[in-house]
Amino acid sequence: MSRWVDRGAVYAGWVGVGMALTIAVSFLLVIPIEPVIWILALPAGLVIGYYANARANRLGGPWSRILANGAWAGLLTAATLAAIVLGTKWIFFTADNGYRGAADGGPIQGCRIGADCVFRRYLAEGRGPGFEAAGVATVEEFTALYWREQLGTAGTVFVLVLLGGLGGAAAYGIARPKGAAAAPAPGQPGGPPIA
Repeated sequence: MSRWVDRGAVYAGWVGVGMALTIAVSFLLVIPIEPVIWILALPAGLVIGYYANARANRLGGPWSRILANGAWAGLLTAATLAAIVLGTKWIFFTADNGYRGAADGGPIQGCRIGADCVFRRYLAEGRGPGFEAAGVATVEEFTALYWREQLGTAGTVFVLVLLGGLGGAAAYGIARPKGAAAAPAPGQPGGPPIA
């Protein structure tokens, strides 16, 4: 990997994977407030893009290397966050058995586990007019709509984190120590060895 990105950026990419796991588990499972994931996507990318270059101690060298470091860490973070969002949605979508608490009207009777139960739950919540407006009348049409929306959400999160990674790298490039601009990064020719 060090041909395209610094070793510190590789490490930062794995830190980004952990960060994505923490964000997704926190706001999809522990405190299920999914919009927080959308809000945190760009700042998470900014942090990991900046960190990738700081971890690599990228004091000098070309802008292309700085941006590549941020892009790599941002890519790993973005892919992990998007994959966890989709994976979590898939688990809950395919395993829905129609259970609802008594306050919500009790279990949905006679639904087939998966898309049928999800569709009936949404109808019971009063979303029928919205589905009619979208031309959704069957479980198959609902399933197609549901996954289009989930892929759109995951794609948006992915792009925001990746752009944040590039933005964080650019911020590092602007803010890096100017007095050491000519010093090669650790592990680079002429630079100190990596500890």
